Amino acid sequence: MTAPSSTSAPSSRGGRWIAHWDPENETFWRETGEKVAKRNLYFSVLSEHIGFSIWTLWSVLVLFMGPEYGLTPADKFMLTSMVTLVGAVVRVPYTFAVAIFGGRNWTIVSAALLLVPSIAAFVVMEPGTSFSTFLLVGLLAGVGGGNFASSMTNINAFFPLKKKGWALGLNAGGGNIGVPVIQLVALAIIGASGGPRVLLGIYIPLIVVAAVLAAMFMDNIENVRNDTGAAKDAARDAHTWIMSFLYIGTFGSFIGYSFAFGQVLTNQFGRTPLQAAYVTFIGPLLGSLIRPLGGWLADRYGGAKITLYNFVGMGVATAVLIAASMQRSLALFTVAFVVLFVLTGLGNGSTYKMIPGIFQNKALARGLEGEAAAAYGRRLSGASMGLIGAVGALGGVGINLAFRQSFISYGSGTGAFVAFLAFYVVCFVVTWAVYLRRSTRPAQITTAASETKPQLSYAEV
Repeated sequence: MTAPSSTSAPSSRGGRWIAHWDPENETFWRETGEKVAKRNLYFSVLSEHIGFSIWTLWSVLVLFMGPEYGLTPADKFMLTSMVTLVGAVVRVPYTFAVAIFGGRNWTIVSAALLLVPSIAAFVVMEPGTSFSTFLLVGLLAGVGGGNFASSMTNINAFFPLKKKGWALGLNAGGGNIGVPVIQLVALAIIGASGGPRVLLGIYIPLIVVAAVLAAMFMDNIENVRNDTGAAKDAARDAHTWIMSFLYIGTFGSFIGYSFAFGQVLTNQFGRTPLQAAYVTFIGPLLGSLIRPLGGWLADRYGGAKITLYNFVGMGVATAVLIAASMQRSLALFTVAFVVLFVLTGLGNGSTYKMIPGIFQNKALARGLEGEAAAAYGRRLSGASMGLIGAVGALGGVGINLAFRQSFISYGSGTGAFVAFLAFYVVCFVVTWAVYLRRSTRPAQITTAASETKPQLSYAEV
């Protein structure tokens, strides 16, 4: 396999920069764009995949940490909460790094940065290390969470609107699979009586491979420039925060449960680390695999409709979890939790498809057409994705803190699940009221500075 030549796309300077990129032009897309876009997508997925693995590394490492490490269940939930928090916060600067450095260039840098938390964890992972040291090293792993934001922003620029649901779903789903993959590798290591350093020794060279492949096969798009005005416009737009709220319900649930599932099984149902590892990977794996399907369904039927029905399913699954938790039924609890994971993945795909569609509709409402409308949509949707991804990931922090408090107060996760059920009900209401209710007036839910524009339906976004 050799690196494609610079003639694979128009370029005006070295360093794999593409000078002209117009995916909405069907001729350009058919003759040049699609091949280049897919190549960048596949290597973006690889880098993001390993980023997710390193971000969720500590959801696995805590299973290795027996009584000899001196950590309480509350300590472990606090540790994973803080790792999730850092991963959420760094998504904002990672989003804008693409436009500053270029998508290819930043993929190389962000992949290489994963070496820092991996090597640090390799050094400190042994009994006798203080909790504060584990916490500090765990915080470093949060940089893996930022890879998602930069990758999604980059891939969003490569694909036309009609293909974004599939492309973003595949990009995010392939990245999300990094969660169950590292859990499966950990299961094999635990089963073979290996230690946590074996796991880290596997991933350190993989990080180097991802960075090298990004350098060889990815591209920068020259006309994607850092636009602080776009960031400000996105932050002022009510849709950015509405979608952030909904993304808390989908991705926040996915990443929060990914960190917490094993700990809930060990603390509430008395599973050993090996017994927990046998099942913890199943939910994140299925949730990751189904994410592209969520994007495809949203392309076909409308993201708002799929998201609405998905929150109904998440509410039902959570109600079953509450019943199973109260009855201490491990089998029912495990099945319901896996179903909930699947629904979080489906909702991840449908919500992210909604974002470019919303801003495309806003462009049309402003009277823009053709490439002008597409450029406006790319500008705001790209800027908003970082904010939405960051706020959504904060849901993972809330989930782990909720579990921590529930175990402290009640000795089980039941109280946390009750809170999650209430939240999913609110997400359902917001989705219906803003994007599906016929009397909704989009101009009233955009920015305060917006003038009255032609009324458009958001039901198909």
